[in-house]
Amino acid sequence: RTRRRAVAVSSTAMDLSRLSVEAWSALWSRLGARNDAGPLHAAVLTRYGEAHRAYHTAEHIARILPLLDGVRARLREPDEAELALWLHDLVYDPRGADNEARSAAIAAEWLTAGGAPAERGERVRALIMATRHAAPPDEHDARYVVDADLSILGAAPPEFDRYETQVRREYAFVPEAEWRTRRAALLRRFLAQPRLFLTEEFGRFEGPARANLARSCARLEE
Repeated sequence: RTRRRAVAVSSTAMDLSRLSVEAWSALWSRLGARNDAGPLHAAVLTRYGEAHRAYHTAEHIARILPLLDGVRARLREPDEAELALWLHDLVYDPRGADNEARSAAIAAEWLTAGGAPAERGERVRALIMATRHAAPPDEHDARYVVDADLSILGAAPPEFDRYETQVRREYAFVPEAEWRTRRAALLRRFLAQPRLFLTEEFGRFEGPARANLARSCARLEE
């Protein structure tokens, strides 16, 4: 299973060096934490390597972190936004409704245990909670975090289709007819939003995302 996942990741030419322990440790230090970052890094990668995941893996994090790097100068607290992307899917149970809340709690707990300022933990918690996509966030950095997380919607059609296949695998326990109905309804809700991407820099994904979503809805509803 591990070997198959490694092959799948490499086939996308994903730069997993962005997830190195060196990158993580440097971030951890910049956030003001003073404990050993190595064990936490190992715990993060273990979580993202869980067998029930297909899309919400280390590959997803490695894909979106460089997108955030590209807008780093626009962020008010770039290190907090980066940590939020590292950890926003730390807990992922397709049957659960509190994944983001649990991930956010762990992030805040780790920062507190590491000696980082308490307000950092609370801001990271809020950024992770924004990735529930329950409503467009008002907070400046949260808009960039949410846009990066949703950027897969505006990927090239083959990559988007691969994403759709991976998400279906994560929800393999849902019967096909129910899946089609629920998934189409979710995608229709996205399409009904005036804007999918909230920042100017991620606006380039808007048109491709709407085309991908419309195409997926047509498949699901046929």
